[in-house]
Amino acid sequence: MQSVVLKGTQSGYEIILDESSSFNKINDDLSSLLDRLSQENINNSEDVKLNVQLGNRLFSEKQEETIEMNVAKHHGIKIGQFLSNVLTKEDAKQQFMQKYIEPISKTIRNGQEVYVDGDILFFGTIHEGGKLISSGNIYNMGDIRGIVQSGYPDSEDKLIIGNLHNAQQVRVGEQYDIVSDNPIKDSENTVVYVNDLHLLSYGKINELKGINPKFFNRIGGII
Repeated sequence: MQSVVLKGTQSGYEIILDESSSFNKINDDLSSLLDRLSQENINNSEDVKLNVQLGNRLFSEKQEETIEMNVAKHHGIKIGQFLSNVLTKEDAKQQFMQKYIEPISKTIRNGQEVYVDGDILFFGTIHEGGKLISSGNIYNMGDIRGIVQSGYPDSEDKLIIGNLHNAQQVRVGEQYDIVSDNPIKDSENTVVYVNDLHLLSYGKINELKGINPKFFNRIGGII
């Protein structure tokens, strides 16, 4: 059975690879297909650009390079892009953040209060006396020296994640903790949440599945 099929599209050509075939067979069948295609295109002035559809699989960088080298041996043919139905971990993270999280990069000074409806990815600075309040989750990659609250006004299923050791106070829903009275260790990986006893608690990012299974499943276990 042929492991490589050439298909014409509105934007050019696409190579569809059989998901069940080995990489070696795919590469061999691709060579035969490219030989024929190169001969047909020998008199054309423009190169044929091929997108490679991987289906429900991913190739390693080395495998993609092998395919590209195979194509490069044939006159008038170039690789467009590799397409896959499978998301990499980084792609999944990026799509999740673009869809669900509002990035904020600003300075919140003493006496200022900023409220956001939804999840926040925070890159800015909160001075002592400043407040960042969200109805959703808060992911901190900035410098927090003031007060942060997720789950406003009373949602106890929200989280605060990130470096919080300089914060004055952390709040989830109606629960709060004064950080100076309870120093946070290994703060870059901190998860602040409300436990089953309705008390504010601290965990690590790698414990997220146990801390909040619903949230962990929502993001597909990618964080």
